[in-house]
Amino acid sequence: MTTTAKNGEFSIPTRAEVSAKNQAIFDQLQKSAGFVPNLYAYMAKNETALGDYLVLQNRKSTLRGKEREVINLVTSQINHCKYCLSAHTVLGKLHGFTDEQILEIREGRAAFDNKLDGLAKFTAAVVERKGKVSEEVKENFFVAGYTEANLIDAVIIIGDKIITNYIHNLTEVEIDFPLAEDI
Repeated sequence: MTTTAKNGEFSIPTRAEVSAKNQAIFDQLQKSAGFVPNLYAYMAKNETALGDYLVLQNRKSTLRGKEREVINLVTSQINHCKYCLSAHTVLGKLHGFTDEQILEIREGRAAFDNKLDGLAKFTAAVVERKGKVSEEVKENFFVAGYTEANLIDAVIIIGDKIITNYIHNLTEVEIDFPLAEDI
């Protein structure tokens, strides 16, 4: 199925409008999350993108879920992706962050936790400078308790989030999470 956006509007495909492979992914998402997020459904317009993305997103990592949410929130804030900010605000709360902590993380810091603060500052520098960070930024990341293996995983998670940030920023598909607060 090939479709083209009309008048700059991008539609969300229904389960019946996607391939059998993507229908199976929709079914699994429905079972595990209780719904198919619109951004994921949009990716199903491509035969392989949704499955490939979910493999990347769900890969084993040296970083805990809470750390991944720090990276997701900082990256989404810098990239001005309201969809991902909304989704990861919900997920951040599920990982134990308060509303106040989530807002602080989105600003690229986490003064409430030294290690997460190092990760938030590192992530902000990497995203803002497209990886060209100072030796001081890298050293602070390592002093916070992270390793080179963590650095690799942090960059992979940043890349994962940039994918969804850019797709949403291009398409502006409807946000199906409670809207994140503007800062």
